[in-house]
Amino acid sequence: MSDPIKIAYSPCPNDTFVFDAWAHGRVPGAPELDVTFADIDLTNGMAERGEFDVLKVSYAVLPWVLDEYALLPCGGALGRGCGPLVLTREAASPADLAGKTVAVPSERSTAYLLFRLWAAAEVPGGVGEVVVLPFHEIMPAVRDGKVDAGLVIHEARFTYQDYGLTRLADMGEHWEDTTTLPIPLGAIIAKRSLGDETLRELARAARTSVRMAWDDPEVSRPYVLAHAQEMDPAVADAHIGLYVNEFTADLGEAGYAAVRGLLTRAAAEGLVPPLGPGALGFV
Repeated sequence: MSDPIKIAYSPCPNDTFVFDAWAHGRVPGAPELDVTFADIDLTNGMAERGEFDVLKVSYAVLPWVLDEYALLPCGGALGRGCGPLVLTREAASPADLAGKTVAVPSERSTAYLLFRLWAAAEVPGGVGEVVVLPFHEIMPAVRDGKVDAGLVIHEARFTYQDYGLTRLADMGEHWEDTTTLPIPLGAIIAKRSLGDETLRELARAARTSVRMAWDDPEVSRPYVLAHAQEMDPAVADAHIGLYVNEFTADLGEAGYAAVRGLLTRAAAEGLVPPLGPGALGFV
């Protein structure tokens, strides 16, 4: 019997929903999983160090890891109307961010790339200092005046008003308006050294797992809520509804175009290394 596949993904509802059936041995013929939970800023670093067989990472980290890892064509997060937000204490315009301090969850995140592309177009002279804070500290830091603005992701779309904050801009809206493409957020990658046959097995298992979750969402609910960090069940459902969609089952033409578009634009701005030819190809 082969060793379990060592996988790391976040405790966020979209990931636990996607992987529930597979992690619990309900996907016929799928390799057994040895699951580690880690937020995406940690999994990005794990990928750069080559620490796991399979990882959920930011699309932004791909240019650094695609020599060792292959992008799976399913299991990740792309979408529409689900982009990161820039929040402030009081209503402001993009120009008001010039020279200001902005908290971000990671400089190797897709959210950060989208933010930098937006700021290059919308903030004359650019923002000032960028401060990296753990995701859960960003909204309190904006509320308490420790930073001028914060870049937030995921469930913060549904909860920022609880902190008395206001939305200055939606990075996803800017991306969609300027490209018409979906927003690339999180990718599933697997070590190329596993071999082509195993990579295809992993893609099949991920695709089957998400379809099983769609077929009977209640089955995954205990797993989702057990790891949702006291998140309100309604917020968890909204989170899944936003981030688990047709691109999770299959990136497809539009999905690949979105990923290439993001990384090509980011490379042109000097934010990431350029992709090699065929880097995004799957076996």
